[in-house]
Amino acid sequence: MAHSAYSADVTLESFETDVLERSRNVPVLVDFWAAWCGPCKMLMPVLAKLAEDYQGRFFLAKANSDEQQELAARYGVRSLPTIKLFRDGAVVGEFVGVQPERSIRALLDRHIARPSDRLLAQALEKEGQGHVSEALDILRRAQKEDAANNRVTAHLGRLLLEQGQIAEGERVLDGVSSAGRADPELAPLFARLEFVRMTATAPPLAELEKKVEAHPDDLQARQWLGARYLLAGRHEAALEQWLTIVRTNRQFGNDAGRKTLLTAFNLLGGKGDLVHKYRNLLALALN
Repeated sequence: MAHSAYSADVTLESFETDVLERSRNVPVLVDFWAAWCGPCKMLMPVLAKLAEDYQGRFFLAKANSDEQQELAARYGVRSLPTIKLFRDGAVVGEFVGVQPERSIRALLDRHIARPSDRLLAQALEKEGQGHVSEALDILRRAQKEDAANNRVTAHLGRLLLEQGQIAEGERVLDGVSSAGRADPELAPLFARLEFVRMTATAPPLAELEKKVEAHPDDLQARQWLGARYLLAGRHEAALEQWLTIVRTNRQFGNDAGRKTLLTAFNLLGGKGDLVHKYRNLLALALN
């Protein structure tokens, strides 16, 4: 490969220094390849271009799997090309086969520090302390400085919606790229936004509780109450509302009870005791 300050061939002997230790400073993308591999040859120029484009914000390491069989076996390489991204000495992302440049950029961008990420961290800290207006100011500044940072844009849109600034929030969220919407780290945020939108015109929580208690068959009130509970962190109470909707009337809101439960399961990470419990209860309700 052509000489570059941003890439190098690695061996079993140099892997500790060139990959594991280096990854404590910048992400290291390791390309396991072989000379006979056609797809490897297709991917190589894409990776080389990215290494030059990013100018040292990540390092590209090339491992010839035929010559470094022990290294390939250590990292479970079974087909080529296999790409593994290392950060702080551990694999944090990977893919097999040829991928489009935009997908590789999305993987890299999740793990490359940028100035706007520091502003995002400050904003989330302010929000956690209850200083919402300060958090919004910081997020707006970060988004202005780095409009390509999908995490900043998504959190700005989310916080605007949560503060009732619906039109501006939706406009900001339109700026999240398709790669950002596919980012697994942002998936829970976009799932949460469904509930934020759901409660945009809903009555307050206490009013909804009284309404459901007085009129148990008011399924719209139950739908809103579940969303209010979820946003307040009362997850089981939320799931119970939507399960009740499923049990009462599958036709309500075009099967809204079931669909909302599935969205909530995604928001809660798709696993865990609570999700497992309500997946089973949902299955029973549907049979």
